[in-house]
Amino acid sequence: QSEAGINIDVDETGTTFLENALLKARAIKQYTNCAIIADDSGLMVDYLNSEPGVYSARYAGDNTTPAQGMEKLLKNLDGVPYDDRTAHFTTVVVLIMPDGSEYNFEGSCDGYITNIRKGENGFGYDPVFYYPPMNKTFAELTDDEKNSVSHRSKAINKLAEFLNSIE
Repeated sequence: QSEAGINIDVDETGTTFLENALLKARAIKQYTNCAIIADDSGLMVDYLNSEPGVYSARYAGDNTTPAQGMEKLLKNLDGVPYDDRTAHFTTVVVLIMPDGSEYNFEGSCDGYITNIRKGENGFGYDPVFYYPPMNKTFAELTDDEKNSVSHRSKAINKLAEFLNSIE
């Protein structure tokens, strides 16, 4: 976006990841005839009725830090047994082709929310998102490990498969 000289902020007013990704992609598409890729991602905690969801980045309020969002999440799960702390990171990637046709690709990754932060890598909720197959939080994974299993990589891989299929 910035390389194309398009410097706009898009209000994420959608109620789903798909809606927010489409809002971003469609806003940028107005400025170019190139293919556009946009995404939206977030954490969904089953016990909290899928919160923080599309509000993941601003879960603790506007102009708050990721640490404050994690703190609110942990407070809201205080006393909740481990088995009830299931969570899912979700990403939706949208592709708008030069002809205006729209496609979307979703990726998700299942895990649990821990009681404490562990790990130094990643960002956002990674230190409290435990991924059982690797017996680590996302913040404990290396970049290569995370990229092999994350919600974003799954969505991007689906996009890549699609693009390869139309060549």
